[in-house]
Amino acid sequence: MQEVEQSPKLQSRGAPAAKLPVTVIIPVRNEAHNLPRCLRALGDMGEVIVVDSQSTDSTVEIARNFGAQVVQFHYQGGWPKKRQWAMDTVPLAHDWILLLDADEVLTPELTDEIRRAIQSPDTNGYYIALRIHFLGRVLRHGDARFWKLSLFRRGKGKYECRLKDQDASMADMEVHEHVFVEGKTVRLRNPLIHHNVESLSRYIQKHDEYSNWEARVLSQKGGESAISASLFGTQAQRRRWLKDKLFAVPGSPVLLFVYRYLFRLGFLDGVPGLIYCGFQAVQMFHTKSKLYELRSKKE
Repeated sequence: MQEVEQSPKLQSRGAPAAKLPVTVIIPVRNEAHNLPRCLRALGDMGEVIVVDSQSTDSTVEIARNFGAQVVQFHYQGGWPKKRQWAMDTVPLAHDWILLLDADEVLTPELTDEIRRAIQSPDTNGYYIALRIHFLGRVLRHGDARFWKLSLFRRGKGKYECRLKDQDASMADMEVHEHVFVEGKTVRLRNPLIHHNVESLSRYIQKHDEYSNWEARVLSQKGGESAISASLFGTQAQRRRWLKDKLFAVPGSPVLLFVYRYLFRLGFLDGVPGLIYCGFQAVQMFHTKSKLYELRSKKE
């Protein structure tokens, strides 16, 4: 069972009228390097909740020093995972939820756009693009631009559950599950800055957990996916459709690298582009290898 430990509420730093009626949820574990940069940009947000998984560095101290509310999440397998658990369990002060990672940073332009967007009475969710910084360079090619449904009305959005039988080896937060929202959704113009890698060792470790999860999803086809694979749907639906088709093709990790690095012009991003495209292909290779291992054990 997950436990909740709370610190004092977020302290207001400016006039109450300047605060946005938005609750920001940030899942963390040992994010002392990234978290200050993320929190520093959230002064206009009405509430910031940091959901920690027993960090052993100064993550909790940093969050509290910035006035964020800290809750502890003790994952013991299964569903829900960290973000959905926080939305279901932690009392939220506002009607809008913004999901961020510790390595993501709001720009002033995006903050202003959010201020205007949440005034719309007929829109329940907003997609935000990620501008990926990788090894000191902004990735502009290699199919590295993602859209996430990160901002939505409380009670109108939740994560799909693609796999109920999970454990800590697959990470304690949502990996490639997507948020789905009831009602109208719109894309915002300004991107969210995403510092994709703190160190390559940490990057490899995280993606090893992601490939554990993905292999299990592909082997079991369990869960309640609310986002169907479709070539003509949203970006998430197209990526899911292409991945389903590509996984069945022999040598697909090599094909993925060729697609991203050559056809999607990843080579224009220099050495960081080469490493990024290579790692994406390697993760597919890891997932396919682990999928083979799981199927072999069943046989």
